Amino acid sequence: MDNDNRIQKREQIRDRLFNMVSVGVIDDRLNQGYDIVSTLLLIINLVVSIMMTFEDFYQAHYAVLHWAEAITVAFFAIDYILRLITADKLYPEKPRNMAVVSYVFSGYGIIDLLSFLPYYLPFFFPAGAAVFRLFRVVRIFRLFRINAYSDSLTIIGRVISGKKTQILASVFIIFLLILAASLCMYSVEHEAQPDVFKNAFSGMWWATSTLLTIGYGDIYPITAAGRVLGILITFLGVGLVAIPTGIISAGFVEEYQRAQRYEDVEAERAIHFIEVLIRERDRWIGKKIKDLGLPKDILIATLVRGDETIVPRGNVEIQLNDKLIIAAASVKDDYVINLKEVKLKKNHRWNGVKIRDLDISRQSFIVLVNRNEKMIVPNGNLTLLEGDKVLVYSTDSIRRIEKEALF
Repeated sequence: MDNDNRIQKREQIRDRLFNMVSVGVIDDRLNQGYDIVSTLLLIINLVVSIMMTFEDFYQAHYAVLHWAEAITVAFFAIDYILRLITADKLYPEKPRNMAVVSYVFSGYGIIDLLSFLPYYLPFFFPAGAAVFRLFRVVRIFRLFRINAYSDSLTIIGRVISGKKTQILASVFIIFLLILAASLCMYSVEHEAQPDVFKNAFSGMWWATSTLLTIGYGDIYPITAAGRVLGILITFLGVGLVAIPTGIISAGFVEEYQRAQRYEDVEAERAIHFIEVLIRERDRWIGKKIKDLGLPKDILIATLVRGDETIVPRGNVEIQLNDKLIIAAASVKDDYVINLKEVKLKKNHRWNGVKIRDLDISRQSFIVLVNRNEKMIVPNGNLTLLEGDKVLVYSTDSIRRIEKEALF
């Protein structure tokens, strides 16, 4: 028994540690404080790394800068160890050893490791100090954890993921243009400038710097044919290089329009259960549960009357102030949820429309309408208004309901 208690207590501690190191979990002061300290120490570390590049400042504040770096890096190391200890909480579907491996080789795991390991490696391998110092730059990527507080970076990832085919296609076209431009310019300029355009790579450097920047001026054509070719390549480059930018910009516009449509059209949440409080003049007062006429896959899960919980058998009569817990059963494996609450906002197409005139699927039913916290049993003549919360039941896929509600 004591052994079980020790195991349970250890698991509780590990759960506590996992919540603490998980960015964005701010359900108590410890978790919120850890996030704040982690972010502040990361910023301090980055500021110290920048200030170390100023020779005069570095010489004047050598001790302070090194102590600040040592403390912040030690925190990164402790943070990494805590994440290893709680890795199975991050990957609960995997055995503990496999969860640790999954974290170590994940993107964040590699960033967390490189944020502190290069600092300590020179103590063991002094010869590679310069190379190890280069990897310290990886610390800046720890800032991506702040994305847990904002959807901005998520939107960027969604845009790139959704447009990756078009982006890769445009990058491939640009690569082909650079390759063709380098070979053409080498062929035209090699005899006139053998020391400048030594090989195809010299032409590729010229083509890349010309197409992607304004050119560095270290390599440029001097023949008439080369200059004409340079003008043509530059004109082509201006148009082609702008393609990825246009694709990403269009993706951002689509994402924000989609977000705006969800915000202006409806606020909705998929549910399995809904709580209904019976108020005065509700049509269900005095009716037996078996006489409510609910669809076959919707049932009254629980009836709460005062301090008493009543098993909702068919002959139970509903009374004023009863609290009903309505549940929806899934009908098929691929129909995950079939009970949905839709809140009508100003631009929703159901506003001002009678229920009998709604253009919805035959497999969809409006079960209840919550208007100003009053439950209304719907009938065909009921007109839906802005602010109504409509409980929709469907035996169809939830994605179809979403599509119908939006469009």
